Amino acid sequence: QVQLVESGGTLVQPGGSLRLSCATSTTFFSRYHMAWFRQAPGKSRELVAAITPDSHTVYEDSVKGRFTVSRDDAKTTVFLQMTSLKPEDTAVYHCRALSTLSGKTYWGQGTQVTVSS
Repeated sequence: QVQLVESGGTLVQPGGSLRLSCATSTTFFSRYHMAWFRQAPGKSRELVAAITPDSHTVYEDSVKGRFTVSRDDAKTTVFLQMTSLKPEDTAVYHCRALSTLSGKTYWGQGTQVTVSS
């Protein structure tokens, strides 16, 4: 069982920046495809950004140019740098780990990001 713990969410003003972190308990982190999802009230969970073991990245259209996903394999942690935040970015942000060895997925509990003046 892999544990994921997100942190960094808070209340921020529009136009502000935040950096989310997702720390994992796995020693095989470099073999995991990592992703950030978000779920706003009344909406389904959506993919925000993902990063492969070889650091190839993909982004949801609305965050391209504003968000950057990265990983530190030595620290078994994935990050989401968010800039130019908008009220519509308000959501609970969840980290997901997908093992390229077993195909198993693991989720964190999420961290709340609120963008409001």
